[in-house]
Amino acid sequence: MAVDKPNSERVEHAGTAEHAGTVERAEAAAPAGDAHGGPPDWSFLTGKRVLDLSRLLPGPYATSMLADVGADVIKIEEPDGGDPARSAPALFEALNRNKRSVTLDLRDDTHRAEFLRLVDTADAVVESFRPGVLDRLGLSYPVLREANPRIVLCSLSGYGQTGPYANRPGHELNFLALSGFFTVPGRIDGEITRPGVRVGDMAGAMQAAFALTVALAGAAATGQGQHIDVSLTESIAGWCALFALPLADAGDPPKSGLVQGDNDVFRTADGRLLSLATFEDKFWRELRTALGTEFPGLNTDAYDRRAARTAAKEKIHDLLTEVFAAHDYAWWECTLTGIGAPWAPVFTTPQQLIDDPHLTARNLFSQASGPAPQARFPVRFGSGLNTFRTPAPELGAHTREVLEAMPTASITAASGPRPPARRRSRT
Repeated sequence: MAVDKPNSERVEHAGTAEHAGTVERAEAAAPAGDAHGGPPDWSFLTGKRVLDLSRLLPGPYATSMLADVGADVIKIEEPDGGDPARSAPALFEALNRNKRSVTLDLRDDTHRAEFLRLVDTADAVVESFRPGVLDRLGLSYPVLREANPRIVLCSLSGYGQTGPYANRPGHELNFLALSGFFTVPGRIDGEITRPGVRVGDMAGAMQAAFALTVALAGAAATGQGQHIDVSLTESIAGWCALFALPLADAGDPPKSGLVQGDNDVFRTADGRLLSLATFEDKFWRELRTALGTEFPGLNTDAYDRRAARTAAKEKIHDLLTEVFAAHDYAWWECTLTGIGAPWAPVFTTPQQLIDDPHLTARNLFSQASGPAPQARFPVRFGSGLNTFRTPAPELGAHTREVLEAMPTASITAASGPRPPARRRSRT
């Protein structure tokens, strides 16, 4: 398995030797006493405390990004079972590394009081309940603000805190459907296909992480927090609008310029898939010049302009389908790479992803802890960043540690019984 140990995670700049030297110095400066290192001393978020009430995917992914770059994320979980994502260990590990777990039952007066004491020590609270739930728990934004005027509350929900759909139940597919995601054509036949990656959830998570970072900077400057309303539907709609709204008067969307016959996935003679994206004219000319002798259908300048290829998208697609079916994948890998074509293999198994030589060279994946490899924070910082510092926490593992650190904290009722520690592998 082509994955690295956590302490071999590297941060590199492509290009100059000066950049490489900067990275080497940053890596050398990493704490030597712990193979996993500590949070980055250069990050604005290092030391910022985030109380995370969210569960499952969007909220935990948002806070995992904050935790990776230094935030002290404390995962507040119900004592009885905690985050339901714990039932999917590989996902839970990846979403909750570098966090601590405190168990509190917010329906209990004593536990709720302990939570408000934690709010006084925190910079942000993240929640993903349906609108109104936090209010019914007696933890509305005005209550949190009274405990700590600097607090930033991030409410992440399917449709937002207001509007006619605010209290409607829903999941990622519903949010995608409403966002305009399926109004943007991706295939010549116009077929609507649900993506496997939960892009709606991830879009909202990324917007939440970005908005939290901006709001925390504002609170640090002004001493005043705010309430952030993140809608998963609006987050993905914001992406889709760039492509969907210009199609409002386009008639048949599949006939728009967004769908192109030479930007697609094709099957080789041995059944492998590859992607081709000859969007620019120069790439098309190079492709048809190199292959025109063997494939006469390509030996014409009739489609050398983007507009001409788009207008003849069905013909171009049929032609390329026939062309790629003439040779096996290895032949195409050599040929397309040799002419500098914009192509890439289409991975259809996780192992292909893990074994890819480019991603391996970039040290994207690491066998950090738990049952599956994980991806590091997907941005490389010249000052260095160790993504895999601590594994996802056991349920309630840090309850006593966190609550005892508060002035005159009363932890007996709030912490409950400690679950037995489970051995964790760091290999």
